[in-house]
Amino acid sequence: MDDQPTISTHVLDVGGGTPGAGFHLTLHRIDGEAETWAGQGTTDADGRIHRLLDGPLIAGEYRIEIVVGAVFLRRASITFNVDDTSRSYHVPFLISAFSLTTYRGS
Repeated sequence: MDDQPTISTHVLDVGGGTPGAGFHLTLHRIDGEAETWAGQGTTDADGRIHRLLDGPLIAGEYRIEIVVGAVFLRRASITFNVDDTSRSYHVPFLISAFSLTTYRGS
């Protein structure tokens, strides 16, 4: 299963200039008004979760939630669309105590 398309992430602490180790993330698949749990993990020492998706990649909408735990930002989520199930999706986060950004990684 490790060679199957998946959803991965990488968290970088831009405030500290370090990998975002120890961040907890959850993944849900969205089907209309319903959300189904699709995976979870905690970033490793390099700030990565290589396989956040627990199961096969299915086309549709997904939501990643990250627990930031800062004084201002407590948690944040991003919703994105998977349209090509033959490739993996990488959704990185750049965080600091007062901001968060993401982009479609490669």
